[in-house]
Amino acid sequence: MYQASIDIPAADGVADGYFVKPDGPGPYPGILLFMDAFGVRPRLREMADRIAERGYAVLVPNLFYRNQASPLVEPEELTDADKRGAAFGRLMPMMQALTAERVIADTTAYLDFLAAQEGVAAGPVAAVGYCMGGRNALIAMSALPDRIAVLGSFHAGRVVTEGDDSPHLAVGSITGEVYFAHADNDGSMTAEDIAALETALTEAGVKHTSEVYEGAPHGFTMSDTAMYHAGGEERHWAALFALLDRTF
Repeated sequence: MYQASIDIPAADGVADGYFVKPDGPGPYPGILLFMDAFGVRPRLREMADRIAERGYAVLVPNLFYRNQASPLVEPEELTDADKRGAAFGRLMPMMQALTAERVIADTTAYLDFLAAQEGVAAGPVAAVGYCMGGRNALIAMSALPDRIAVLGSFHAGRVVTEGDDSPHLAVGSITGEVYFAHADNDGSMTAEDIAALETALTEAGVKHTSEVYEGAPHGFTMSDTAMYHAGGEERHWAALFALLDRTF
């Protein structure tokens, strides 16, 4: 496979990131992978590689490029409870600064970059998002429905809020298919929140699947963190590849 650490022109500067695609001329459908709060690191590169092996060109930008280049965390901060809490405290202002307007502007730039890469197929892409990345991917898809045709969101939080700008309120513009895998007993995406999201998608006529992964905690796909859940990770791969296979 072709694998590269790259710089990506973004709305307010240059985002570091990772790009991977199969060997050969392609063209390969594009995938924009929206990171979790811990950023572009070996685990996300490994996940991008696994998707690319299925015949996709995958771009993983550092969404926090305005604040800090990768790496955003040290490995021990992902597994040690005290250090993990301190890392979240450092990363939280970055998450809060990543407004919907910035997500949309950045995503437009990321999609332009991905489309310009050799061997990437023309046309809409799929978005895959983890944790906060699932939320941001939904915001991007709702704003850019002609450029993002598919969404796979895994253990996303704050997709439903009490604000007028809650991401679930904008799904009426979506024309593609979405899949949501929710963590079990997730305080950032409660059973009531899940029900509200599902109602919004149904009322908007969006083709969707929404599932709770029983026993899987928030962050269950991330094998480099203390929240890893092997069964949830494997179920997520099966669901993601089934989604991509039927849409691309």
